[in-house]
Amino acid sequence: MIMQVSVQSPKLPFLSKVIEKVVHAQLSHHLLEHSLLDHFQSAFRPNHRTESAHIHVLNDILTETDAGSFVRLLLLDLSAAFDTVDHNILLTRLESFAGVTGTALNWFHSYLSDRSFSIHIGDCSSPFVPLPWGVPQGSILGPLLFSIYILPLGNIIAKRGLHYHIYADDCQIYMALNRSSSITQLSECLAEIKTWLASNIPKFNDNKTEAILFKPKHNLHTSAAFDFSPLNLNSCVTSLGVKLDADLSVSAHVNATVRSCFFQLSCLTRLKPILKRPHLESVIHAFITSRLDFSNSVLIGANVSVLNRLQKVQKAAARFLSNTNRRCHITPIPVDLHWIPVHFRIQYKVLTFAYKALNGLAPLYLSELLTPYIPSRSLRSADHLLLKVPKMKYKARGERAFAFAAPRLWNALPLVVRQASSLAQFKSSLKPHFFNLAFGQ
Repeated sequence: MIMQVSVQSPKLPFLSKVIEKVVHAQLSHHLLEHSLLDHFQSAFRPNHRTESAHIHVLNDILTETDAGSFVRLLLLDLSAAFDTVDHNILLTRLESFAGVTGTALNWFHSYLSDRSFSIHIGDCSSPFVPLPWGVPQGSILGPLLFSIYILPLGNIIAKRGLHYHIYADDCQIYMALNRSSSITQLSECLAEIKTWLASNIPKFNDNKTEAILFKPKHNLHTSAAFDFSPLNLNSCVTSLGVKLDADLSVSAHVNATVRSCFFQLSCLTRLKPILKRPHLESVIHAFITSRLDFSNSVLIGANVSVLNRLQKVQKAAARFLSNTNRRCHITPIPVDLHWIPVHFRIQYKVLTFAYKALNGLAPLYLSELLTPYIPSRSLRSADHLLLKVPKMKYKARGERAFAFAAPRLWNALPLVVRQASSLAQFKSSLKPHFFNLAFGQ
């Protein structure tokens, strides 16, 4: 016998959603105007995405390993974080960290109070009991309130001199290990985080917290001096949907993407007979192209053999859509479909982030990685909107960092593309540019 267990709380009425949207807009404007949110919190904020978080973290890791340092990355796991928010502590955060006082604070107190829940098993239901924890499920304000609730977490990490990035309840902590740094910084920070979490309800899950050590390619020292006993090292970890391997080859992420795409392609064979060509192409973009493009900026500078595996997926999708036999030459098909190759799609994504960073459409932590090129004397190139390309030691690592790859690709663009007045115009100019490079048309 199968029993259905459900936990129910009163659904938010339509009027509540409207009021929440107004409050969310006012609170977001207040937080943005006074820079009150964590600089490295990328969730539930305009112009912030999981991919911008990936670019920032991977840029730091690639830069440090290029300089010859080991880098330790911790991926903290918080169990049921949204459901364990204490309302009294949240109200204190709103007052002390966000500057919400007076009538506004009283409104939030009213918004969070008198909530209840019950448990249903089959036809039986428990009485409704008070619910003094958790941000309301399905609410507009809930995610933003959680970001305010965990603001002290970033302060704890920064105080220890470590790098970090937070996306909602996913927290990444990393540090370069060299002669001037000590692994005790990391262990002491982790101990302080556990203490803070214990007094603020969210539960730290040791079993699901992962750690990985990235090694520099050109370093004669061993990693024995950097053993970290509280957490075992993994050879591969998953960070916000992207798999990172210890050698930074991104092969694990590509392998997972290829498997997923071919599985989806096999499933689409059942839909092919009942879908018209335009609809089938839309489905392929939804299930295949979206996977190829997911955070593909982290693949910039990856080994050609690794990227060729993704290119095979795109070719298979093109054959599937066009009913082209395997024996037939595939080159004309992407031209007819106006599909640019995978490595150009990666460059397209990196350059899109570069344009956003230069025009205030990206997180500040990405804009800080790009520096306009200012010649020492008056030159014709002074008004060409060029970027300064930093020096890196090794091609295999440092030149894959966003701080290097983005300026290099940006400076290679035609001036008319760099001078685009809007993001839409930039994209509409960039794709034909890559199409011409790929197919010579």
